[in-house]
Amino acid sequence: MSDSAVACIIFIAVMIIIISERIHRAVVAIFGAVLLLALGVMDVEAAAVYVDFNTIGVLVGMMLFMAIVKYSGLFESLAVISAKAAKGDPWRIMIIYMIITALLSSVIDNVTTVLLMGPVTLAITRALRVNPVPFLMTQIMASNIGGTATLIGDPPNIMIGGAAGLSFMDFVIFNGPVVLIVMTVIIIFFKFLYRSEMKNDSLGTKKIMKMDASRMVSDKSLLVKSIIVMLATVTGFVCSSSFNIETSVVALSSAVIMLIIGKQDPEKILAAVEWTTIIFFIGLFIIVGGLVETGTVDRIASVIVNITQGNPMTTMLIILWVSAVLSSTLDNIPFVATMIPLIAAMGESGMDISPLWWALSLGACLGGNGTIIGASANVVVTGMSEKNGYPITYMQYFKIGFPVMLLSVAICTVYMVVMYR
Repeated sequence: MSDSAVACIIFIAVMIIIISERIHRAVVAIFGAVLLLALGVMDVEAAAVYVDFNTIGVLVGMMLFMAIVKYSGLFESLAVISAKAAKGDPWRIMIIYMIITALLSSVIDNVTTVLLMGPVTLAITRALRVNPVPFLMTQIMASNIGGTATLIGDPPNIMIGGAAGLSFMDFVIFNGPVVLIVMTVIIIFFKFLYRSEMKNDSLGTKKIMKMDASRMVSDKSLLVKSIIVMLATVTGFVCSSSFNIETSVVALSSAVIMLIIGKQDPEKILAAVEWTTIIFFIGLFIIVGGLVETGTVDRIASVIVNITQGNPMTTMLIILWVSAVLSSTLDNIPFVATMIPLIAAMGESGMDISPLWWALSLGACLGGNGTIIGASANVVVTGMSEKNGYPITYMQYFKIGFPVMLLSVAICTVYMVVMYR
């Protein structure tokens, strides 16, 4: 059996097992990578070339950073301040929380954002005496939409940015405008969808207005340090391309600074990193690298170019919609990891692939809203809701999430056509 056939079989088997969720995806990915090495498809040196250490560095750095910041009470106090600013009005609070979630998701990962916002939202809705499900559902959508806007907002963007040489500001400039449009339309969508559930309760409003945001702050010194370093980190991401500094260097530097000045237990902070996610990424990079190493990706790229006749517009729209639909039912990370070398191979054939990177980014990130398993944030929030006595079923989510996804991608289609007409 040829190396190409072995690489394909291992890749397909790994994807099937990941989709089935019978075995943890990190275990499956690293086993597939080890199998490629054991069967001689690649040696260790060749495999290491395909691991995107910039992506790994950004993920580890931001995970460490947020593991420290969460002990300051910054996000809890922000949620109370915003609820009081909305005068305890449920609809206004929902909009403000959507905006906060989207903004936070643009600078930290989606899962961390919803883990911070979820408990606070449940506490606020309990005080308001309203159903928390609409609030949680809108935050899921906002986290996936907001994460689309920047390089570090969603893991697929980190991967695409590293492969395509796109900077933090490239994502803000190109994805930012359409994300603003999508957020505006989705807020209007939810205004009509949940209009009957957003009723004021005078007792609940009074309870909100009596809350003290300062009591949410658990460590004032850490809070100040967190804000300063967070602003410096965002500035670093914005300016990184101008100074030819890798985004991973910015993220890891911020993490190291916080480890030094935050005065938290290093072992506790290091244990908070999702090492299973990091291992999953490393294994996945190697498995996809096996397809590249054996020439499989080049052959697939040639077939796609022949089908679309090298038309960038046609290829762009196909990638946008296929990415969205598949990312709503599959994990978008392995999908993007597979598509990156495929798009790169199309570029080597002479096609202008700049629109394809943006199509992949928008489709993969926004597609995550489609189903309850479309993104990690969806699973985390729905699990949190169920534990608090408000279960959200697959179909209950699908009836809202899938139309939101279709509407978002339709807006992106118009945007992409206008930008590359």
